[in-house]
Amino acid sequence: MKLILPVEIAHEIEPHLPKNTIVLRVDSEGNIDGDATDAEVYFSWFYLKPTTLHRVLYAAPSLRWHHAPNAGVNHILTPKYLERDLILTNGAGVHGIPIAEFVITYLLAYSKRLPSLYKLQNEHDWQRGLPIQELFEKTLLIIGAGGIGQEIAVRAKAFGMRIFGSSRHPKPLPNFDKVVGANDWKELLPEAEFVVIATPLTPETKGMIDVETLRLFRPDSYLINIARGAIVDESALIQALQEGWIAGAALDTVFIEPLPAESPLWTLPNVFITPHCSGNSPRVKERTLALFLDNFTRYRQGKPLRNVVDKTAGY
Repeated sequence: MKLILPVEIAHEIEPHLPKNTIVLRVDSEGNIDGDATDAEVYFSWFYLKPTTLHRVLYAAPSLRWHHAPNAGVNHILTPKYLERDLILTNGAGVHGIPIAEFVITYLLAYSKRLPSLYKLQNEHDWQRGLPIQELFEKTLLIIGAGGIGQEIAVRAKAFGMRIFGSSRHPKPLPNFDKVVGANDWKELLPEAEFVVIATPLTPETKGMIDVETLRLFRPDSYLINIARGAIVDESALIQALQEGWIAGAALDTVFIEPLPAESPLWTLPNVFITPHCSGNSPRVKERTLALFLDNFTRYRQGKPLRNVVDKTAGY
């Protein structure tokens, strides 16, 4: 069997493959070091460009299964890609722990006024009386109670928070006090001090945090986006932050990345910007490779693969 592997990690995967496996390496531009016409499997890497993806598709007409390391696959589901009848699996679950830890970081940084405390330290200013808050008994709404949302809930529940979630197929989940349907979470906004966006980017979720929705938020609410920037109408969010519709936001992802230098988000005092790094961890690669190798064994044995993407739903 012939596989196409990314040059970045091919050397780490090859020792774990059966001896009759033929490996072709592909670089970030889509250059493949051999004949891929009969390759069945393609493992892409992070920051996959559409041009690279399309070059691989053209070079590998016999491709049957594509594994992507990302949880979000909106950048993969191009019209040209959807013309091919490929099995697509993703990296759902491998980023859950670091992202969930980062969400807790945002919650604590805001509640405990860490930016203000850092500033006071830098200014050698021993100031008492900052209005520091607890997370205990605060309400957290997680829009998207999938793998990442559930990892967030585990950690937030340890702080004694009340946790609501939304799901395409709502059902009771551990650590959630309430789970509603994918279109019902707006009714919970008046109760939520914290709102985390953890849903995939799909045609249905694109721009769903708009002016109308932001008007439903509590004025003391804090928005956290660790999903995709396009889920939020950025101009509406800027207006909400400037005019006090919401108290603040932590944004690990924005509509245009890198965030343009002229964006007002950089200088708004109630915004915490991080450079799409909430999923970063040395353990992510370890989990990514283990998931692919497990799926490759399943593929060879004709067993169901883990993390098969519903291309119609977009995740």
